[in-house]
Amino acid sequence: MSLPLDRAIDDYLDHLATERGLARKTVEAYARDLGGFTRFLVERKVQRVPAIGAAEVRMHLGRLSERGLTARSQARALAAVRGFLRFCVQRGMLPDDPSRTLRIRRPPNRLPRALATSEVGALLAGPADAEPRGLRDRALLELLYACGLRVSEAVGLRGAQVNLEAGFVVVLGKGGKERVVPLGRPARAALEAYLTRERPGLLGGRPSPFVFVGRRGRALTRQAAWKLVRRHALAAGLRRVSPHTLRHTFATHLLGGGADLRVVQTLLGHADIGTTQIYTHVAPERLREVHRRHHPRS
Repeated sequence: MSLPLDRAIDDYLDHLATERGLARKTVEAYARDLGGFTRFLVERKVQRVPAIGAAEVRMHLGRLSERGLTARSQARALAAVRGFLRFCVQRGMLPDDPSRTLRIRRPPNRLPRALATSEVGALLAGPADAEPRGLRDRALLELLYACGLRVSEAVGLRGAQVNLEAGFVVVLGKGGKERVVPLGRPARAALEAYLTRERPGLLGGRPSPFVFVGRRGRALTRQAAWKLVRRHALAAGLRRVSPHTLRHTFATHLLGGGADLRVVQTLLGHADIGTTQIYTHVAPERLREVHRRHHPRS
């Protein structure tokens, strides 16, 4: 089977979205990387899948390097191309994968920044009950730290997903996968205060399924949540804090307190344990303490 290049890529992206259930933003990222690969191939007069060889993949990566892309970006681009070529092999469009022998320099792991416990305390204490939307802002900050939610998961949270009485939220993560995350007492109290005392006023009688709303009862956007976190962080004397910083901090503090890596993986909604293992580099003090206390030769 000899499909045109653009048709084969469309089929692959449909496969990622429908059969593998990848999140929309993940599929969009693959589409961007494969779009760059396609433009390069068209320049080389390669318009059908069987004409793709190892030389084309190698030259494409070389072009990315010449443009100044980091090793991490090159690795992501190669992963997108490899996934597409493997798909082509599986569907009989290619006899074998021309990228299978290609290697690039492995990018170094970026250690996530985690806030200290005192910094988290200062951030969460920032929103005042009396200030406009103060209860909402505190509830959102508490939820991001208490549950380690992605910002998209937090702003997309619906009332039916929150069970304050039982103390948990049902989170809809990447690829539409659900997970249950417990709520701590401070987060439960902050959410209850916001839902009962402030949210009705923000809605002004308008219905909304979303927990976090802004003016005129519209659902809070990702950008608004990011600005909210940044504003309160600066007020607390903290720099470069984002919703993802609180997610990193959630995982780091759990592991530092002795939580099992598999439990943290489940709470974060990571499909691969390898994604979670980066946090094991963030809390070496806990490892040293456990070794000192329990190893006979420590």
